[in-house]
Amino acid sequence: MFKKLITSGLLLVSPLAVSEGLLLDGIDIAREYSHMRPGRGVSMETVQSQYGSPSVEQAAVGEPPITRWDYPSFAVYFEGNLVIHSVAIP
Repeated sequence: MFKKLITSGLLLVSPLAVSEGLLLDGIDIAREYSHMRPGRGVSMETVQSQYGSPSVEQAAVGEPPITRWDYPSFAVYFEGNLVIHSVAIP
């Protein structure tokens, strides 16, 4: 019975280890291409001049207002007029 409990425990832990590995691989890939996205503190005007018009502009939400611009391979989040984050999208 003890052997069965240990085996069951390993089965529960194993998928978690795999998913953590996949997540880390995704982070590594995103970091590899981070130089191809706007960095924190860049203005909306600079983003638009460097990357062109976004495919989609999400309206500002919340206080302070957060806006999202979608490009084919990344999304840019602005607080007010400045980039706070950019992320790769599939």
